[in-house]
Amino acid sequence: MSASKSSLTALTLGAIGVVYGDIGTSVLYAVKEVFHSGHVPFTPDNIYGVLSIFFWTLTVIVSIKYVVLVLRADNNGEGGLVAMLALASQSVKDRPQLRSGLLLVGIFGTCLFYGDGVITPAISVLSAVEGLEVVSPAFKRYVIPLTLVILFCLFFVQKRGTGGIGKFFGPITLVWFAVVALLGVVHIASNPVILWALSPHYAIKFIINNPVVTFVILGAVVLCVTGAEALYADMGHFGKKPIRLAWFAVVMPSLTLNYFGQGALLLSKPDAVTNPFFMMAPSWALLPLVGLATMATVIASQALISGAFSVTKQVIQLGYLPRLQIQHTSVKDTGQIYMPFVNWGLFVAIVLAVVMFKSSSNLAGAYGIAVCTDMLITTVLTFYVIRYGWNYPLWLCVGATGFFFIVDLVFWGSNLLKLLDGGWFPLVIGGAIFSLMVTWKRGRALLSEKQRADAIDLPSFLEAVFVSPPTRVDGTAIFMTAEPGSVPNALLHNLKHNKVLHQQNLFVTVRNHEVPWIGLEKRLTVEPLGHDCWQVVINYGFKNDPDVPKALAQIRGRGCDLDPMTTSYFLSRDTVIPTIGSGMAPWREKLFAQMHHNASGAADFLNLPSNSVVELGSKIEI
Repeated sequence: MSASKSSLTALTLGAIGVVYGDIGTSVLYAVKEVFHSGHVPFTPDNIYGVLSIFFWTLTVIVSIKYVVLVLRADNNGEGGLVAMLALASQSVKDRPQLRSGLLLVGIFGTCLFYGDGVITPAISVLSAVEGLEVVSPAFKRYVIPLTLVILFCLFFVQKRGTGGIGKFFGPITLVWFAVVALLGVVHIASNPVILWALSPHYAIKFIINNPVVTFVILGAVVLCVTGAEALYADMGHFGKKPIRLAWFAVVMPSLTLNYFGQGALLLSKPDAVTNPFFMMAPSWALLPLVGLATMATVIASQALISGAFSVTKQVIQLGYLPRLQIQHTSVKDTGQIYMPFVNWGLFVAIVLAVVMFKSSSNLAGAYGIAVCTDMLITTVLTFYVIRYGWNYPLWLCVGATGFFFIVDLVFWGSNLLKLLDGGWFPLVIGGAIFSLMVTWKRGRALLSEKQRADAIDLPSFLEAVFVSPPTRVDGTAIFMTAEPGSVPNALLHNLKHNKVLHQQNLFVTVRNHEVPWIGLEKRLTVEPLGHDCWQVVINYGFKNDPDVPKALAQIRGRGCDLDPMTTSYFLSRDTVIPTIGSGMAPWREKLFAQMHHNASGAADFLNLPSNSVVELGSKIEI
């Protein structure tokens, strides 16, 4: 019993550090941006109204929608937009057109995650370092250079993994929430009437009296819930109970106390509106608070960077991106990975964002639209999961998701007003990545069609070969092939040039499925082809780590014993030649050919031993 309590405590502490870092740092800029916009007249009634809207936004979107409803929609214990997309697509697999549409919508939402991944570290770290301006205006010129140095250090250490420092994330973020709550309590104690704003009637009154202004400022109010998607995305790491416990016991109370503390400060000191969070602190505590805020924003950014690696790996295995180099940074935790291309691509985009927008207030204009679009997509996918996957009645599904759809739609519409003020930036990033993904998916489909059209039936080919068999040599040849039942090019080249066939031959196809995990009991299917040849299919979920040698070790006892010392892996290295009028626009064909050329080697991706791999090339026109 005590061990389970200890485990729950550790997981809850971990969730506080990883899951809630982003939403926990929103106190740095959310209130400031609402009043900084100039749309809200600075009056006590409006302060009450805005704080009430903040509280009920947190309650409706985070507490009810995500913590209560969306966390129930797990895909074999996994969460996140990719897991939800897989769940939704499986729920409507008997409706191919609807399934195709949902896949496109879900993939677009995943692409917007990268746009969010650029804005979040930029605005978080920048807003923390801007606290130096409160210490002294003389520090203003150092804010951007210092922000860029901090971000560079953060991305530079990614290749070493987060195992060593990761254990400090939870405690540091817990200290952050404690300080955030304490600052709020101190100011609420000096002006306790601000707590009346907990009543929803203040929010309703503000909305009725200022409907247009309310719609406009929702684009800033949404900053208080940025990061809400993370609590669903990280469900597989921590579980539902620790995430819910962390939210209701620590995060929600701390955020509420701080927002209301900022409101109490503004009631007594209106000029604090320039940076209410840092002005809550006494002068002697400003520098330590800036340091703690910077650490909290770095941890929030770290969680998002790790999330970008994880999502990219999942998308690759779903077939929407080419293979990229993946380095495992931990021998114990297979989920800790590092992807150099993603890491430095994100860094360049973040530097561009910081240099272009120059301040957290300007970045706030770019923030929100990607988040709200993802929230809207999550709500839509949830409807299809509970309607067609769980078979709930239509009225219940519409009722459960319809309300949140309207709320998300209103926030999304408000954020569209920021489109020209910077909202275009994450959309351009998301749109560019979406173009890459759909081009790769379509190109792979065309490539598969071409290969199937040119394919030779494997069983028939083997029968013909063994009428007058070639010289057999000792050892095992493993031929990797995209389609089971077809002759791999590598086999044809091997017979043509070497004129030999190994004693044992395995024709192996790796299949990725739209489920997070596939257990070892379902990993292999083996079909004997005669003449010591076998057709093998290896099955992986999009969160499994492909490891072909480890999977093939299970074939022992099925008539085939593999000796790693005498086993060779034969791969076909295809060069794609774009041709005019073959199913894609010329520029997309050239883009696909370039992506195919730059994809990392299949040997590394499939964890094949480098000293046992033979690659034989061929050209394919699409």
